[in-house]
Amino acid sequence: MPHSFASSLDALSGWRQGLVRRLDDVARFLSDHDLSDAQIEAQLAGLRERLGQEKLVVAFVAEFSRGKSELINAIFFADAGRRILPATPGRTTMCPVELAWDAEEAPALSLLPIETRLNGQSLGDLRTQPKAWTVTKLDIGIPERLADALREVMRTSWVSKDEARALGFWHDELPDDNPPLDEAGRVEVPAWRHALINYPHPLLKQGLVVLDTPGLNAIGAEPELTLSLLPTAHATVFILGADTGVTKSDLSIWRDHLGADALSRFVVLNKIDALIDPLATPQQIRDQISSQVTETARTLGVPAERVYPLSARQALAARVAGDPAGLEESRLPALEEALGEQLMPQRRALLERVVLEASQHIETHVARRLSDSRRQLAEQTLELRGLRGKSGAKLQIMLQRVDAETVEFEACTTKLQAMRAVHSRMMKDALVGLSSDRLREEVGQMQAQMNASLLNLGAKKAFLALCQRLRALLDAAHRNSREIRDMLGASFAKLNAEFGFSLALNPGPDMDRFGAELTLIEKSYAQYLGLSQALRLSQPKFMEQFRRMLMSKLRVVFENASAELELWNKSASAQVDAQLRERRRGFRRRREALERIQAAASELELRLTELDAQDQRLQGFHYRCVELTDALRQQARTGTRGEAAAMISIDLPLSDEPEPPLLRRAQA
Repeated sequence: MPHSFASSLDALSGWRQGLVRRLDDVARFLSDHDLSDAQIEAQLAGLRERLGQEKLVVAFVAEFSRGKSELINAIFFADAGRRILPATPGRTTMCPVELAWDAEEAPALSLLPIETRLNGQSLGDLRTQPKAWTVTKLDIGIPERLADALREVMRTSWVSKDEARALGFWHDELPDDNPPLDEAGRVEVPAWRHALINYPHPLLKQGLVVLDTPGLNAIGAEPELTLSLLPTAHATVFILGADTGVTKSDLSIWRDHLGADALSRFVVLNKIDALIDPLATPQQIRDQISSQVTETARTLGVPAERVYPLSARQALAARVAGDPAGLEESRLPALEEALGEQLMPQRRALLERVVLEASQHIETHVARRLSDSRRQLAEQTLELRGLRGKSGAKLQIMLQRVDAETVEFEACTTKLQAMRAVHSRMMKDALVGLSSDRLREEVGQMQAQMNASLLNLGAKKAFLALCQRLRALLDAAHRNSREIRDMLGASFAKLNAEFGFSLALNPGPDMDRFGAELTLIEKSYAQYLGLSQALRLSQPKFMEQFRRMLMSKLRVVFENASAELELWNKSASAQVDAQLRERRRGFRRRREALERIQAAASELELRLTELDAQDQRLQGFHYRCVELTDALRQQARTGTRGEAAAMISIDLPLSDEPEPPLLRRAQA
């Protein structure tokens, strides 16, 4: 697929894969040389998982008959040589469709029956229940069979008005928005609530997820679309008809569901081929298209450059026929170029910041640990050099000194236990406000306030009050984390001064970003709790589904905040444990060395040689770690595969080179 969107996504995927390789080099090096701990391993694993599973969600939104499915076919499925998603005049895709790729699953079409709306369970809950879905294997090798299988998303059924009302497709208070009735007084509704297509398309394999949403009526009937899926999409392509312009229902979708975050919205004026008039000159047709673009931009309140006129049908035909001129005439490449240029840098900048922060943390951790080990080696070396030419009595005195220092050092365990007791109590206080029980209690209070008002007219006020209380809980957790950091900082300074530790605190957890996530949820949900939604909010099933979705979203924020706070505190504890273990090991090695020297005088010089070699080895470890983290940062900043591939191999021996290459460059 030669167009720029595919190229940009492919470049982003290659850059992420390069980062994963660099990250694996760092992890393997730290593991091979016992330089890691539980906190570093967890950080590396989490970062690797994020790089490997990062998704880019693009939602396509339109009323019926705007050519949305044809546009998706033109962008993603032209390589099949025919239409894959059904795209015929009239209503085609009847239920929301997600296209993605999971390598652990076979290519398949999974369909959720429309009747699942009656039990109040959200899509999020049902995704974890395989038995709730009807699954059809896809024959991806034969395009005709694939297209036939996907026509199932068009299937509808006829139900009574009462059933349609229960399913959310009939509203007595909004008669103009209700679908037409047949002769028997029945309503046509989709047979399926949601569809998942697991398809091994090259772009989907690289983490792209395409969300296809059909029409205002379907969007309004599924709260999770408006409250969860659409707000979390990284970009939304809103499709209009160039021949119709912005209709009343188009404007309702834009104002009610899409207009809040115009920066990630791309407006498409499809079907410009319908404006071709044999009695008009090409310039007149171009002027008419330009006029439609200007009017659409004015109506939606977006810059004219955010409106892309094109012909999806012409683009698909040109790609199938291999006609570059026809593809250019369709104007589709302009939209694909905009998607590639605006989406990919945003995703890459976010991942780059995360990788740079992690690499700096890892480098600091390793440098601190190696510095402590080298300091202990220097003390031993100085001590042993003082024994040259000394008698056995001197060795005995040194043994007694090591024993005395060991006993003195072990006195730190009492203070460590006291510090850990205080730390544990403060951590418990910090986490109680982030617990699931506390979250359920706050959401329950919001629901009680909503139910107490007539027709849930106070829903928005209760929701905003909930967000204010939750923000206060996050602020309290932030204050507690600062208090913990102050306590640990004072304790670490005392331990360093009294017992020779080299403990240092990492920057505290960034709780501000969880407040930002809460603000995003507040912004996304509040627009659906106004007076215009009062009648819908008064429906118990809608409110129950709203509560479940809100609880699911908030739980993710609070669980992540709690996990980050715990991880930071565990890293502090792990640092104490690692240095305590290393110091005890150092005392044991000192005693063993003195005992060997006492048994044979020749052991002294041998031991000094060993200590020098160990110091060189640790110094080499430090420079090797700097090289690897530099390679990781270079990959994150440039994304150039050639530069990453040119980095030094992990298999280079360290102890065979007394002066590491980076040290030589620094001296030069």
